[in-house]
Amino acid sequence: MEETGSTGEDSFESLAEFQLVLSELVGDASMDKIRVEYEKLIHALKKSRENEKRLMSKCRELNAEIVSTSTKVAAALKLSQEDATTITSLKRELDKAWKMVDAAHDKEKKDKETIRKLQEDVSNLTKMAEIQTGFSRDQEQNDLFNMIDELTKERDKLLTTAEGLREKLNKAIATQQEIEAKRERAMESISQLQQELQVQQNEISREMRLKEKLDKEVKQMHVDMEARMGEIKVLNLQGQKAKEEQQKLEQQLKELKILNEKSTKELEQMQTKNTKLQHECEQLSSTKEHLSLQNQQTINELKMREEEVSQLRQEVAKQTKMREAIQKKFHQIEDQKADVDVQRETLKAQIAGLEKDLESSQKQVEADKKAIEELIRERDILNKNLIKAVQSTEKQQNLVKLLEQDKKTLEHEISGYRLEAQKQRKIIQQLEKERDRYINETSNLIQKVQQKMNDVEVRETEIFDWKKKVTEAACKLKQHENLLETVVSERNLYSKNLIETQEEIAEMKRKMKTMNNQVTRLRDEISVKELALAKDQQEHKRLEKENETLKAELQLIKLQLEETKQCVDSQKTEQQKLQKIISDADAEQTQQKKQLEQVIRERDSLGKQLLHSNDERTLLYEKIRIQQSILSKGDFHYKQRIEDIRLLKLEIKRLRRKKSILDKTLPNTEELRQELFHLQRQLLRERARNSVLEEQLKPINIHRWRQLEGSDPGKYELIRKIQSLQKRLIAKTQDLEERELLLQEKEKLYVELKHILARQPGPEAAEQLQQCQWTIRDRTKKLKALIAELRMLDSKMNEYKSENQRLATELANVTKKYLSEKKLQSEQRTKIKVEHPELLPQLSSKPHFTGGGFRVDNPVYGRMSKQTTKEKMLTLCVHSGLPRYKHHLLPKPLASPPSYFMNIRELMLAGRESRKGLGQREKESVD
Repeated sequence: MEETGSTGEDSFESLAEFQLVLSELVGDASMDKIRVEYEKLIHALKKSRENEKRLMSKCRELNAEIVSTSTKVAAALKLSQEDATTITSLKRELDKAWKMVDAAHDKEKKDKETIRKLQEDVSNLTKMAEIQTGFSRDQEQNDLFNMIDELTKERDKLLTTAEGLREKLNKAIATQQEIEAKRERAMESISQLQQELQVQQNEISREMRLKEKLDKEVKQMHVDMEARMGEIKVLNLQGQKAKEEQQKLEQQLKELKILNEKSTKELEQMQTKNTKLQHECEQLSSTKEHLSLQNQQTINELKMREEEVSQLRQEVAKQTKMREAIQKKFHQIEDQKADVDVQRETLKAQIAGLEKDLESSQKQVEADKKAIEELIRERDILNKNLIKAVQSTEKQQNLVKLLEQDKKTLEHEISGYRLEAQKQRKIIQQLEKERDRYINETSNLIQKVQQKMNDVEVRETEIFDWKKKVTEAACKLKQHENLLETVVSERNLYSKNLIETQEEIAEMKRKMKTMNNQVTRLRDEISVKELALAKDQQEHKRLEKENETLKAELQLIKLQLEETKQCVDSQKTEQQKLQKIISDADAEQTQQKKQLEQVIRERDSLGKQLLHSNDERTLLYEKIRIQQSILSKGDFHYKQRIEDIRLLKLEIKRLRRKKSILDKTLPNTEELRQELFHLQRQLLRERARNSVLEEQLKPINIHRWRQLEGSDPGKYELIRKIQSLQKRLIAKTQDLEERELLLQEKEKLYVELKHILARQPGPEAAEQLQQCQWTIRDRTKKLKALIAELRMLDSKMNEYKSENQRLATELANVTKKYLSEKKLQSEQRTKIKVEHPELLPQLSSKPHFTGGGFRVDNPVYGRMSKQTTKEKMLTLCVHSGLPRYKHHLLPKPLASPPSYFMNIRELMLAGRESRKGLGQREKESVD
């Protein structure tokens, strides 16, 4: 992160430099378009930098959320460990409770055996009483009373022990039920916690993978950024070197200007000397030789400058090679983009496979629906069985009512045993109170269970919300990853564009500096030329005056003029030819201007096309982002559906287990009914016995003990069995209510699943996806075509730049030639002024070449042997068609140079015209 911050600071330092450059470019009207595009690029770079910062802050926030979720997962793991310890403790308590229940069952069996033994003893005693009728009645009566007292005491003891055992048994059953409920809750909580642990572990692993991927991508981004920054630094160093070289060249040019100024001053001094030393021709010849040497030196310097220009051209070639390497890198990146498109198509194929899996899962859901319908049918069957059981219980209650009526009739008959009946009533009331208490307890427990179920539902909703939050966070992470990738790609594109624009701006700066230097130099030269022109005009006026004086002399030499007229006519024809050449050059100039305008229009149209293609590209990127977000949402919904299907499968398995448990308990109902029926029969028998015993205990019968046939010890057992059966019925009704609640919950879940499945995307979404894929492919093809067009346009732009450079070099050469020619003209002018007006003898009859190389072997020049040099120069000027102050073959100087050389293009055209005129005249002179 620190490295990225340092690179960001470097980039913003370069941005500050770019803004300085922009402030320099504000004044130039010709650089407005470049400045606007440059400002756009800087604005885009700033935006990308801000987006990068925002994404880095979001990454930090996501890392903080991941840390918080990891802490929560650790807390959940600790809670699961604590729950495991509580589960082990509850299992131990369950084992203890089951041991207590087994001990209670053993005690109950022992009590039953003792009761049976006591019944056998009573039957034996009755038999013994019947056998021992021979004993005396008093002894038998006393023995019987003693036996009855002992039996009543034993019965009371047994009743107390049975009540204690019953209470213990009830407590054990209650504890057993509570422990079973706790165990079921603990198992449910364990299963939920295990599921949550699995989900959280999966989410943690997923987040860790995402984090690793992000770390890798960030590292790669850092490496790429470092490499790009290194390239930028290298390019900056190269630019600095080029700037230094440019500064050196500027210094050299300044030195050359100083030398030129010195030479001009020296020339002025020489002119003054020449005016003073008109008669010293030998000194003039020496000065001429000196000037020729200086010309040779300037030619050598020009050659040196041409070598330097060639070196600069080599450097430009190197920079073009660098640019071609960057373009190759850009092509490689486009190839990588094509590979990414291939990967995207593979991912689309995977999505199609996942859609097939979704269809199979939907089929499984339909199968699960069928299983749920079968379970509903089984529930209906169980409800019918329950109704039958309720009807049988109602019948049993009716029988109980009949038995109570019989009991009331027996109570009227049994008046002696009211105390015992009252005791029994008290016992029954206590039992009813216990029943009511147990019913209240069961209702309270049911309420608690409902509260717990509500708590479980609330917790499930909270877990579902957390899962939603986690999935939303994952979606946000994916979106941020996509945004990061897009920002990275945009940043790479912007960095490439920035590098290219920097190079172009550096080139434009160099060109601007060279052009500014040329403009300043030309302005100075134009000012100097204007002064020279003023002087020339004065000299021209002076020469016209001299011409007027010489007209008298020319009238004397009419014969010579008539002979020279022929030469003048020939020169006129040549002049007409030159005018035609000048008109052709003007036509070429107009054509070139038109071509330049067409090139500018093409450049503008290409710029518009580029902007249009950039807009289309941005639209395509936005559409691709929308499609990616839709795909991510589809993945998210698909994962939710898979999780819902998994939960439904788990619930179906649990329902099947409960169904198997209920199927196992169903055959026991018939056995319970048979037991109830046998118990009712035993109760009727015991009541009949009770009535017989009450009749025997009446005082009317004196020998009532002789009618004793057996005691009635099974009444308490019958009551106890009735109570146990009632408790079982209550437990069964509670189980049925719980199952009905579970079935209602399952129906709700089934309805919710139906709604969710109805909301899921159908085949229309797949068709839309296919259409989007087709459109994306078409757009990619169009993009490739546009990129190819861009490359072609770049190559054309490079060609135009090379042409511009060539034209600039030609312009520089033309200006140098123009200056050298002007110097030669000034030298010729001084010679004309300095030369002596005496006649010089003709040296030889060989052909001579004067001025620009015209032949002078005409017989007219034989007559001119006795003329002055001044007259010779005048005749030469007349023959050559040039002004009288010039010998070199150049076109006539312009009347108003400042207005003509206001534009660089016009200067270039003037250079071309002068060059063409020079070439043609040299050819004609050679001919």
